[in-house]
Amino acid sequence: MALRPSVTTPAHAARWTRCFPLAYIPSPTTSTSPCRPQPSLPSPRQSRPSSHGPMSTLPSTRKPVTLPSLLSQYRKSDPITMLTAHDFPSAHVADAAGMDMVLVGDSLAMVALGMFDTVSLTLDDMVLHCRSVSRGVRAAFVVGDLPMGSYEVSSEQALRAAIRLVKEGRVQAVKLEGGAEMAPTIRRIVDAGIPVLAHVGLTPQRQNALGGFRVQGKTVAGAMKVLRDARAVQDAGAFGVVLEAVPAEVAGLVTKKLNIPTIGIGAGNGCSGQVLVQVDMSGYFPPGRFLPKFVKKFGDVWGESMRAIEQYRDEVKSRAYPAKEHTYPMSAEEVRAFEQAVKDEESPLP
Repeated sequence: MALRPSVTTPAHAARWTRCFPLAYIPSPTTSTSPCRPQPSLPSPRQSRPSSHGPMSTLPSTRKPVTLPSLLSQYRKSDPITMLTAHDFPSAHVADAAGMDMVLVGDSLAMVALGMFDTVSLTLDDMVLHCRSVSRGVRAAFVVGDLPMGSYEVSSEQALRAAIRLVKEGRVQAVKLEGGAEMAPTIRRIVDAGIPVLAHVGLTPQRQNALGGFRVQGKTVAGAMKVLRDARAVQDAGAFGVVLEAVPAEVAGLVTKKLNIPTIGIGAGNGCSGQVLVQVDMSGYFPPGRFLPKFVKKFGDVWGESMRAIEQYRDEVKSRAYPAKEHTYPMSAEEVRAFEQAVKDEESPLP
């Protein structure tokens, strides 16, 4: 990966500092970030937490990822790993697997809510899913998408939406789509102390204006627009920028011309990091489903889930499950006493 270490300007470094309030700085004695909601302790009567509760999650053994640590990775040309999550389980596994960043992407409209695209997703939907994801993360840096309609009207509307994702959704940064035209909005949010991850190139929320999910920057004019947009969001104070569906050569050159990390999705390996939709890369979908060219299927979660569920179905039907080892014991004496008590209760009165 040809990544160029870069030094941020003093002005941009100041913006990074402003974006990192003291609330995000972890205590030296703890490995979890105090800004993240921690699971409540079990009641005194509980000898152990429910297997379904957050107390059953494994504690993190790594330091929380912060904006300064992400910037340090970028300067060292250490690729940044980012993955989407849409609920507690998907966040838990992404964090446990060591992702640097977890994105609560508006793609959840399709992969979690069954919508045709991201357009119908609401801010209330995003708040709910951000809150769920944040509960499952102990170390990764969590970013929440601003959905379509929550930030385009005005900078003040965007700031209010961003504040909701941070306060109610418990994310640490927000992402929004758009280039130079969104620079004032990014600046307003950043000036309020909320980190912003920008998104240029293919912007799915604007698919209707783009003529569908089409690769961007394939001509000189298109490539120059991607570069100008990336520079504009950088100058506005974005801490990083997603480059989506852009030729690798264009994304690589844009990355070299910026002083902030680029996160590629369908943009080649010359970016500062990569992001994929977890459902896509883990193979959690039935055979035959269309996948974008840039997606690599790293697993077969659908196949393994089908195997497990079908085996469960068969064992229930054959009464092989539950077996003795899956049941709670009762002494033979108590069983006999219980059977006698049932008989006595059912016996007619003399």
